[in-house]
Amino acid sequence: MAFMCATGKHRKPGRVKRTTAQAAGIAALTTTGVIGTLAASPALAAENAGNGVEQTGLTPVLTVSDDVAEHIDAQATAQKKAAEQKAAEEAAARKAKEEREARARAAREAERKRLNAFVAPIADSYVSTGYQASSSLWSSGHHTGIDFHAATGTPVHAVGSGTVVSTGWGGAYGNQIVIRMADGMYTQYGHLSSIGVSVGQRVVPGQRIGLSGATGNTTGPHLHFEARTTPDYGSDVDPVAYLRKHGVNV
Repeated sequence: MAFMCATGKHRKPGRVKRTTAQAAGIAALTTTGVIGTLAASPALAAENAGNGVEQTGLTPVLTVSDDVAEHIDAQATAQKKAAEQKAAEEAAARKAKEEREARARAAREAERKRLNAFVAPIADSYVSTGYQASSSLWSSGHHTGIDFHAATGTPVHAVGSGTVVSTGWGGAYGNQIVIRMADGMYTQYGHLSSIGVSVGQRVVPGQRIGLSGATGNTTGPHLHFEARTTPDYGSDVDPVAYLRKHGVNV
């Protein structure tokens, strides 16, 4: 005999149907890797074993307790903080690198300017005899350089960057130094009482290269300074114009 259910009476929904309503909330957790954590939870494993998930062909859906939800929130918060801290550390590292590079560029620029700068060969002095002044004291009949007032032993400086090409006795010039400048010109320093550099040595602006004196053909201590196009006598140009071109006020 067949039995019919009374009108309006239905069987109680199965477990899968009861839990399906929670699927939307749980599905969002799968992208964060939380389901793997829940599946490994002993408490959830025991609960699922006791519940006996029905073999209906539908995808089983897990229910989440308040404690697990709090754990998920805490985990998400920790991950967010870790990501923010890493981003802050990377930003700080980039900033520090940029600052180091900026300081290095500034140092290189300062060094470049220093090496390209020019100074007077005698500090706090003045030109006592001008360029091409006429006198029988000079074999050419005129002055081939300029004289800077200086007592014997006054420090003599390289006027700019260059390489020493000649040192020693220069006849009428007495003890002298000739330097090939970075711009291709040559500078000569005569009547020295002492020479402090050697051939082949590189010098920088303001470096002390010797001491002034009265060696050679001279009536008293001073520094004879020349600007030349070659290292040799007779290729002189106006030394005042040369120094002023490079920013030295003489």
